[in-house]
Amino acid sequence: MTFYVESEGTKEDRGTGKDKDFPFPLEETVEKVLRAALSYENCPFEAEINILITDREGIKTYNEEYRGIPKETDVLSFPGVDYEEPGDFSLALSDKNSYFNPETEEILLGDIILCKDRVFSQAEEYGHSVLREFAFLLVHSVLHLLGYDHMEEEDEKIMKKHQDEIMEKLGILR
Repeated sequence: MTFYVESEGTKEDRGTGKDKDFPFPLEETVEKVLRAALSYENCPFEAEINILITDREGIKTYNEEYRGIPKETDVLSFPGVDYEEPGDFSLALSDKNSYFNPETEEILLGDIILCKDRVFSQAEEYGHSVLREFAFLLVHSVLHLLGYDHMEEEDEKIMKKHQDEIMEKLGILR
């Protein structure tokens, strides 16, 4: 598995090398969460995922630019694979040139943009750890990269069940 994590920091911190640090090892946590989610979903391939960590202003800009919604959110997901059904990789297999990195042969699952400020504020709001909020948002976003959604009530139930079971598997609970 290949993943790239880039942090933009806060507006005030950009270019200074300063950043509000997470209280856990970031890359180790990202890898652990990604592996757990992909394993739970029986992803049959090694995967490549890009993660950008930004602030409130950054996520608001991305949300408006890509979704036409001029407000902040906690996480955005940009799947790199098309699915007929969540987790069904048949379309990707039928067009490997479009969905796989030719150098590594990893499936290009997509991009995640995470709002660091919201990770901290939502952890406080919901009364759980920053680690729990970070891992939850990452799991939620990976499920989107795998074709899951929560627009319809039944789909939301399925996605919630998967999120809860992955978080339980990780041992990161409320």
